[in-house]
Amino acid sequence: MEDTVIEDLRTAEPPAPLPAADGLFSVSPEAAHLNHGSFGAVPVPVQRAQERLRVEHELDPDGFFADLPARIAAARALIAAELGTDPDRLALVGNVTEATAIALDSLPLGPGQRILVTDHGYGAVTQAAARKAAETGAELVVAAVPLDAPDEHAVREAVLAAVDGRTTVAVLDQLTSPTARLVAGPALLAELRARGVTTVVDGAHAPGMLPAPADPNADFWFGNLHKWAFAPRATGVLAVRPEWTARVRPLALSWEHDKGFPGNVEWRGTCDYTPWLAAPAGFDLLRALGQEAVSAHNAALAAYGQRVLAERTGLRPLPATPGVWMRTVRLPAGHGETEPQVKALMAEVWRRLGTRIAVRPWAGGGVLRVSAQLYNRPGEYERLADGLAGLLKE
Repeated sequence: MEDTVIEDLRTAEPPAPLPAADGLFSVSPEAAHLNHGSFGAVPVPVQRAQERLRVEHELDPDGFFADLPARIAAARALIAAELGTDPDRLALVGNVTEATAIALDSLPLGPGQRILVTDHGYGAVTQAAARKAAETGAELVVAAVPLDAPDEHAVREAVLAAVDGRTTVAVLDQLTSPTARLVAGPALLAELRARGVTTVVDGAHAPGMLPAPADPNADFWFGNLHKWAFAPRATGVLAVRPEWTARVRPLALSWEHDKGFPGNVEWRGTCDYTPWLAAPAGFDLLRALGQEAVSAHNAALAAYGQRVLAERTGLRPLPATPGVWMRTVRLPAGHGETEPQVKALMAEVWRRLGTRIAVRPWAGGGVLRVSAQLYNRPGEYERLADGLAGLLKE
């Protein structure tokens, strides 16, 4: 996937709705949910699949747990096939925050070494890297990637400019959460591998959206299935290169610990495993709808949303990665530069416009992100744009 300069947004037209998607989601019709990228929305058929598992669990709790490791392994194998990776190097986890902790805790680091992150990274992941650096005496280095970096090459060069002989680990987003940009693409991961840098890749937004998202050059790669792969919350995956699997440290010891990865990571005693067991139903639904049709619809709708926001508010559209179902615009100076400002703006947009959006703070003006999913309609972006234009003038 190559990143390009902003296309001529005048050509971005709203796609026709997919008829097969009617009634698939239970999000309220009274609100515009333009923030699927944060927590997702579970399709009704997948909700029902999970509910059947919950009923089965309560009918015979002992029996349900008795063969649970084997059922988790079977679900994992189906998921691995969808992600294009080996089930023996894939573990199911709750989410990428948990996977980050596992990956970082498995890495030997010490004084004099450096952990590289970018200023586009997801906050909780960056905080985890900072804590790892503080605990081990390593140094945290933040690579600055310009918001207006025009293409994947420019992003890659900005990251590599921060790499030196002391860089031991790079914790990078595959698709950034605040800015929806491709960072840890195949070319960058191959280059970092050639330089001997261990890579930890946050692919939170990749499953369900990108083909074969688990790049084999990533030492640790993890993603969420509840965002774009239609899985229940909380379902994530952690893929580990073979040379690391024996060194993975689970967050807690369990009765499956001596069996090694991935079972030692997956088993956490008396927990609700029904989201994991129902996750393959999400991929089944995505396949039934047609992956190409879903991708074309969502990418086109996100581009249209960016277009109307730019045209009706005067906000600057930021460069986008083709095929990604999220787009961003830059808020003016004085808006969304701090966390309190961001929270206040999102709350006001919800209160007055009935719309859910994502805004992240940025010096010089925050970044507003909209997502597109099958339940969204062009009019929702148009109403947001019209209402936001007024809000920003107050």
